[in-house]
Amino acid sequence: MTVRPNRSRNLMKGLMMNRIRHWWAGVAADARALADDESGDVPGWVLVTLMTAGLVVLIWAVAGPALTGLFEQAISRVSGL
Repeated sequence: MTVRPNRSRNLMKGLMMNRIRHWWAGVAADARALADDESGDVPGWVLVTLMTAGLVVLIWAVAGPALTGLFEQAISRVSGL
């Protein structure tokens, strides 16, 4: 029994469409799972926030006296005292 080329082509097309639908259903399920996940990256954001605050405190401790002196010098020049 020989398979007609047109029938074979339709069969292959159907199989490919089935695979594409199956793949797309998996992608959609993954997207829904990601959208429903509300946990986020909380530990990462907490770490970034704490590190930023630490850097601000460190820079302020080092540059604070110099900035205070600069500010006082500028005010004395403007006020003429």
